[in-house]
Amino acid sequence: MEADQLDPFEATARVNKFVLPEFILQWILCFLFLITGHWVMVLISLPIACFHLTIYLKGKHLIDVTEVFRSLDREKKHRVIKLGIYLVFLCITIFRLDLHCC
Repeated sequence: MEADQLDPFEATARVNKFVLPEFILQWILCFLFLITGHWVMVLISLPIACFHLTIYLKGKHLIDVTEVFRSLDREKKHRVIKLGIYLVFLCITIFRLDLHCC
């Protein structure tokens, strides 16, 4: 968006199609960790799942094509933070798998 390589309608359509699957997958993983007794993983994944639920209930989970340039910095910050959380989550998962295999 910042480089103007895509028009705003196309860019928001591409981002918005992944929002609900991301939310659903996060809640499924949180539920699976809960029923399998992986308490540390539940504690790590629950805050992001609650954040997803909060923005979904407020109706702010989709990027609006008319507001895209005003909310670009905020959306970029949210997505970078979530990416960092997911990377930490992935590293912990790989580390725990390595400990259980050996």
